[in-house]
Amino acid sequence: MSTVSYYTQEGLDKLKKELNDSITKGRVEIAKQIAEARDKGDLSENAEYDAAKDAQGHLELKIAKLKQVVGNARIMDEAKIDTSKVSILSKVKIKNRGNGMEVSYTLVSEEEADLKTGKISVKSPIGMSLLGKKIGEVALVQAPAGSIEFEILDIGL
Repeated sequence: MSTVSYYTQEGLDKLKKELNDSITKGRVEIAKQIAEARDKGDLSENAEYDAAKDAQGHLELKIAKLKQVVGNARIMDEAKIDTSKVSILSKVKIKNRGNGMEVSYTLVSEEEADLKTGKISVKSPIGMSLLGKKIGEVALVQAPAGSIEFEILDIGL
């Protein structure tokens, strides 16, 4: 069962590039490894050949998954995003009510999530708790260390 995922143009372009690179460069590299291993003789006792065939299987699985993700991807139109409540692609400024620390996150799809750049997945515990909330509301996040309350300070794009 396939599910539709929403992406920024940048995120979808990155996925398409990864798919294209896997199909072109990845397959060529694996074929080269298999050919080199085949040249070394008896395939029944050739560990390099077995490893190359395993790598080929992993690459083909990755390609199939990427094709499915790209096929079900939709680009979010930022002009149609409602900034009165938190949704995918919202940039949210939140305050931890326990320690007073303020942080900003952009909610994105799982594949685009990158904490270093402030992008968190809508499927993460924080992302799920923020979805649908409005400025001034409190999101309760269940973390391994216990519950954390985050107050929504601002919502933008």
